[in-house]
Amino acid sequence: MNAAQPSRSAAARAASTGWKANPIIYEINTWVWLNQLRRERNCEITLADVPAIEIDKLAAWRFDAVWLMGVWRRGPATRMSALNYVHEYRTALPDISEADVPGSAYAIHDYQVEEQLGGREGLAVFRARLRQRGIKLILDFVPNHVATDHRWIREHPEFFIRGAPEDLNAQPAQYFGAPSATGEEHVIAHGRDPYFPAWIDTAQLNAFQPGLREAMAETLIDIGSQCDGLRCDMAMLTTNAIFAQTWQGRAGEAPAREYWPEVISAARSVHPQMLFLAEVYWDLEHELLSQGFDYAYDKRMYDRVINRDVQGIKAHLRADPAYLNSNIRFIENHDEPRAMESLGEDRQKAAATLICTLPGAALLHQGQLEGRRIKLPVQINRAAGEPARPLLTRFYRRLLCEAAKPVYHDGSWRMLEPGPIQAADFTHGNLIAYSWRAADDGRIVVVNLTAEWSRAAIGLADWEHLAGGPYLLFDALNESYSHHSGDALLQAGLQLEVAPFGAHLFRFVSVLG
Repeated sequence: MNAAQPSRSAAARAASTGWKANPIIYEINTWVWLNQLRRERNCEITLADVPAIEIDKLAAWRFDAVWLMGVWRRGPATRMSALNYVHEYRTALPDISEADVPGSAYAIHDYQVEEQLGGREGLAVFRARLRQRGIKLILDFVPNHVATDHRWIREHPEFFIRGAPEDLNAQPAQYFGAPSATGEEHVIAHGRDPYFPAWIDTAQLNAFQPGLREAMAETLIDIGSQCDGLRCDMAMLTTNAIFAQTWQGRAGEAPAREYWPEVISAARSVHPQMLFLAEVYWDLEHELLSQGFDYAYDKRMYDRVINRDVQGIKAHLRADPAYLNSNIRFIENHDEPRAMESLGEDRQKAAATLICTLPGAALLHQGQLEGRRIKLPVQINRAAGEPARPLLTRFYRRLLCEAAKPVYHDGSWRMLEPGPIQAADFTHGNLIAYSWRAADDGRIVVVNLTAEWSRAAIGLADWEHLAGGPYLLFDALNESYSHHSGDALLQAGLQLEVAPFGAHLFRFVSVLG
């Protein structure tokens, strides 16, 4: 029995995949992006002929990877289901028409790139152009379900959770009828998780079925020839325990081996460079990492940032370093509210500084850098216009320029404990501080996620190289300098006052050269 395999360490991951440690990943809604480029240039554009200047813009942001969300084919059933809810999409796109609704990106008809997006050949051209600029490509994989008109429903009904006619009659929102290749009608369950109603545009795959696992491994191998990594949707749903809980015996007996070690090892046997990112909730991050994922969503950190839980964040950051290195952090994505809505502009800056400079991966979302407020449904292919926020964009430009420096990827990270400057002042507890150190470089990061002016002294006793010299302390976020004595810093620490929702990225520059 091989129920689990260890997650690769950051060093092992870099050695075996060529991925940089602590990568910055940018999620693009592919349909929306290409439609925006088409409207701007008044011509047809696919992935094969994205203007060079647009790819240069991605490189200028210093992203390590681009996640093209929603490239896979959405069939007629997916689109027809989505068209029933056009009225709900009007809050995001008031002038929506049926042409704007291709259907959900997560009710996949086939793992083939949509021809309107450029097809497989167009994706290959786009990937090669990203690679020329040092950017890797991530695509989606949905293990739990497919669209209700996927070819497997006719060819392999045994791959699905099945019901009886009485189930369809009693629970029409949970099951649907579909003919097989022999003409026999089967009752098949819609995809779902154990806590919410079914997704009516999906068909539930049986993660315990051996033939299905083999077919999914083959699918992953094919996808792996087209990208460098996969973001796996709701990855915890196919673990043996969760799947058995959801389907209560309808799936049959759980296999001895877990789903993910089986399919990930098959994919990596052909494509060892593949990086696997798990969308995971319910405190199952450790479990998914133990089953072979390189990174898992850090939803706990997201919740604590939104709730201003500074002490919870500090406790979180005292976890095992190997675990911290395997988190992927975000303050928005296509499932969560826009950061401008949940945090606003000032809080967002502090939160973004945190997620982009901690060990582990950081995920940024199309529109986040411009301060967009409208959250787009994954069923539509066009976004409404919104006013630009140039000061926020300028902030992100500085942040990502700094976060691209080698010290954040090759250096060692350590939490720092801010202390009080005066005995009666307890605002030092509001500050989150840590350092990055490399052989010839170092940074101190200080973030205030509260609405209170906060003061602290940050001990630097182990920065012995500061002794004897005058230094300029350069703040990369605020583009400012301050003068310091190295000996005074070693003795009294770095004393500072941080504004509400303020953040600083400090680098020491020797005045003596």
